Amino acid sequence: MKKIVIDLERVLAEKGVSKRYLCYECRLQRTQLNNYCKNKVGRVDLHTLAKICNCLQCEVSDILKLEDTGNE
Repeated sequence: MKKIVIDLERVLAEKGVSKRYLCYECRLQRTQLNNYCKNKVGRVDLHTLAKICNCLQCEVSDILKLEDTGNE
């Protein structure tokens, strides 16, 4: 079985962008961003995802990954 994983923490580190800066630029609440970073989001808001990608100058595929869980 596969699942979608949000790999935002890694992208932030690679780009050298702080959570504080991203929250400010994207007008996100810190709790909301932390949920994205901890992969605790049940429904991804496409507008929010677009703002994050714009700010980080990356593609959606850099943040969202399809990973195999090993369970069938």
